[in-house]
Amino acid sequence: MTPPEEPAPPKASYRQNQFPSLPGATDILLVRHGESEEFVPGTSFPLAGGHGDPALSPEGKAQAERLAERLAVMGIDAIYVTTLRRTAQTAAPLAGRLGLTPRVEPSLREVHLGEWEGGQYRQMVAEGHPIVLRAWAEERWDIIPGAEPPAEFEARVRVGIERLAAAHPGQRVAVFTHGGVIGQVLATATGSRPFAFITADNGSISHIVVVGVRWIVRRFNDTAHLEEKD
Repeated sequence: MTPPEEPAPPKASYRQNQFPSLPGATDILLVRHGESEEFVPGTSFPLAGGHGDPALSPEGKAQAERLAERLAVMGIDAIYVTTLRRTAQTAAPLAGRLGLTPRVEPSLREVHLGEWEGGQYRQMVAEGHPIVLRAWAEERWDIIPGAEPPAEFEARVRVGIERLAAAHPGQRVAVFTHGGVIGQVLATATGSRPFAFITADNGSISHIVVVGVRWIVRRFNDTAHLEEKD
């Protein structure tokens, strides 16, 4: 009698790799503040530490509510804002939902725009001022008179991100910050051109993972929560 054949061993198969869970890594969600008040020439915004400090517009407040709805289910362990009130106002709905008190990280305040603080920068952009065109061409803010030099801006933003990562290993934090800061963080993470990522929309979410000295980009300018619902 012929013995039964042994079944063939299953063939090995491998799924595509998914992003791994990295022990001790810090998830940092970089949230650009909601849209702020319009600038009216001849009436500068109030200043806070030399930075223009407008409040949120009605549109910005609506964006903050949609952000809170999106972020409330994402396992946020801590909330950070900057010294400028538009970030605190944007974070407020989420802080209320989660019962968290936002902490202030001054190093992640917006790039200083020198003589064009207080809202004048917006007007100069809208009018296509030659200095704006040169600043974008050379990808450095300090073409604007008195604005923050690139090395100083990069250094303080780096300090802020490193401080958050050291304080929250293995956690996820939401950082309500500014377009210039988000651009700088992603440029540092990727080694890109300085202005490659300064186009984050108001109310958008970008995302990096910090593990040791590595900054890993996971998303940029996510605005799904801002899309009109049917």
